Amino acid sequence: MRTRALVVLVAMMFIVACTNTGASPSPSATTSQAPSGSAPSSQEPSGSAPASALPTGGDFPDDIVVGVVTDIGQLEDKSFNEYSWKGAQAGAAAIGADEPDVIVTNDTADYAQNIQQLIDDGANVIVTIGFLIGNDTRAKAFVYPEIQFIGVDQFVAPPGPPNYQGILFAEAQPGYLAGLVAAHVTETNVIGTVGGQSDVPPVYTYINGYRNGATSVNPDIEILINYAEDFNDPAKGEVAANAMIGADADVIFQVAGLTGAGALRAACEADIWGIGVDVDQHGSLPDAAGCIITSAEKKLENAVKQAIERVANEGYQGGEAANFFNDANNDGIGLSPFTNIEPSAELQAAIDAAIAGFKDGSLDPCAPILCDGPNLV
Repeated sequence: MRTRALVVLVAMMFIVACTNTGASPSPSATTSQAPSGSAPSSQEPSGSAPASALPTGGDFPDDIVVGVVTDIGQLEDKSFNEYSWKGAQAGAAAIGADEPDVIVTNDTADYAQNIQQLIDDGANVIVTIGFLIGNDTRAKAFVYPEIQFIGVDQFVAPPGPPNYQGILFAEAQPGYLAGLVAAHVTETNVIGTVGGQSDVPPVYTYINGYRNGATSVNPDIEILINYAEDFNDPAKGEVAANAMIGADADVIFQVAGLTGAGALRAACEADIWGIGVDVDQHGSLPDAAGCIITSAEKKLENAVKQAIERVANEGYQGGEAANFFNDANNDGIGLSPFTNIEPSAELQAAIDAAIAGFKDGSLDPCAPILCDGPNLV
């Protein structure tokens, strides 16, 4: 029997850009092709440096100055911006550089000028966070070949500048693991998930992995899906979660930044289970810690730290190494430690088997529901 996916529409479509997300296809499922609409243009912008002027992986200057441009939202968002920023701080400290400068983006129209501000202030390693800032990051990389750009959750479409590397995550893998957890702990056989925006690839990749993981345990499980079309409104998350709770969902998985934080708080108030995203939200959301059992993690802090270290130790990153994938094979994704429950032996065995399958390629987290679009029906 096919899974029924109920789309609970509780929010108007807002013309806003994404936060804390990016264009990272699951390498375990799709190879390195960018999802439709996810990759910045592969054409060099008008007036860009010729290819011969671009660095080719040579030594990077010893005097490294790190800068960070966040996606829209808050720096202390207990999620993507904050942990990418922590990774930049850790990376700068590891190579002996000064504390990074950070610019918090208030509007997507500010992406380019925020990057330019860091350039003007002397940064020569610039970390930009989120999917939609990718176009502006790529354009700046062509114009400033001496600066290394690191794009968190940005797919760099080839041929890419040799000074621009995308840091990607296989979201379908931790999403699948979250689905295994939800299907094992539900008592109603109804589970829910709140997404930020339906047009952001990592959001629907997480969610479709979640659906595949859950249905691998119980093909008849009912999965309720809501795209709030907003990453920065906890009240919308609460409304979305409460609608699902009213439809008997007893597990809520959030993939919606601060909006999703509201969904987890609603889960706690209803005395049901919540599953966090991107970081260990049991630690980052103390007011929802009582019901969070685990989180589908991207190891953001480690990934950004290591990206900065690669520049210091190996020189410019990009070109043939346009994208660095973080997945089960390099411990770039996973589940946070369990809290509030003790996983059953059956659940732990299922998690261990799935991770082994991701590593050896025998398990596709994007099957049978593909990860190349929201797949709402």
